[in-house]
Amino acid sequence: MFRTRFKKDIVAEFLPPARLGKKQKLIVLCDGMPSIPRKQSLIEFLSGKGYWVFYPRYRGAWESGGQFLQRSPHEDVLDVIDSLAKPIVEVTFGQRFRVAADQVFVIGGSFGGAAAILCSLDERVKKVIANCPVVDWGILPRSEKAETSNPNYAAYIREAFGDAYRLSDQNWKKLRSGTFYNPSHHLREITPSKIMMFHAHDDPYVPYSSVKRFAQRTAVRLKSFRRGGHLRTEFIVRKFWPQIREFFEK
Repeated sequence: MFRTRFKKDIVAEFLPPARLGKKQKLIVLCDGMPSIPRKQSLIEFLSGKGYWVFYPRYRGAWESGGQFLQRSPHEDVLDVIDSLAKPIVEVTFGQRFRVAADQVFVIGGSFGGAAAILCSLDERVKKVIANCPVVDWGILPRSEKAETSNPNYAAYIREAFGDAYRLSDQNWKKLRSGTFYNPSHHLREITPSKIMMFHAHDDPYVPYSSVKRFAQRTAVRLKSFRRGGHLRTEFIVRKFWPQIREFFEK
C-alpha cells in the first residue's frame, strides 16, 4: 500500500492495478463519517480487478490537513482527480507513478455516498456507486439521535474522535442549510445512468424512505434489501461485484 498527499492537504492511500488492461480504470473510495479508515482490503480487492484505487482522507479528517467541512467533501475527491494529471510521488521512498485514467469511478458509503453522488455531476466521472447514501441533510436530527444522546453532534465527534476530525460547530451547521454537500439540492442536474444506489429498509441511520424518494425523483437505479441495517460498503462491493462491474462497463 502506497501513500501520497494531494493539494498539500489531502493524504491518500493507493494501489496501482494488479494487472494492466487495454484501458486504465480508476476508482476513488469515499469514507463515511465518523469512521475509522479501514478500506485497505477493499483497495486490494479492486486493484486485483484491474483498477487504480485511491482512498483519500477528507480535508480536516485523520491525517489530512485543513478543517473538516470547510469545503464540501466531494470537492476533495475532485481535487484528487485533478491532481492525477501530474506524476504521483509516494511519500515514503519518493517513488513516482503516472496515471493516465481513461475511466474514473467513485464509490462511497453513507456520508461518503453523498460525495459519490455529487462527484457524478463532474463530466470526468463515468459512474458512481452510492451505498446507503445520505441524500438529504433534512434527516440529520434522526441520524444524530440514532448515534448519540449528545445534543451537540459536533461536540460528540470532537469528544469521541479527538483531532481525527477538526470539526467546528459552525461548519457542522452548514449541513442544515439544504444547499451545502446535499445531493437533493441538485436533483435537476443528476444523470441517473451514472449512479447505482444500494440501501436496506431497516437502516437505523439513513432512512430508507429518503433514498427511495430520491431514486423516484431522479430515476436513479436503487437496489433495496429488506434487512441488513447500515450496510458496509466493502460487503456490497464484494457481494455484487459482477453487477457493479457490468454497470461500470456500460
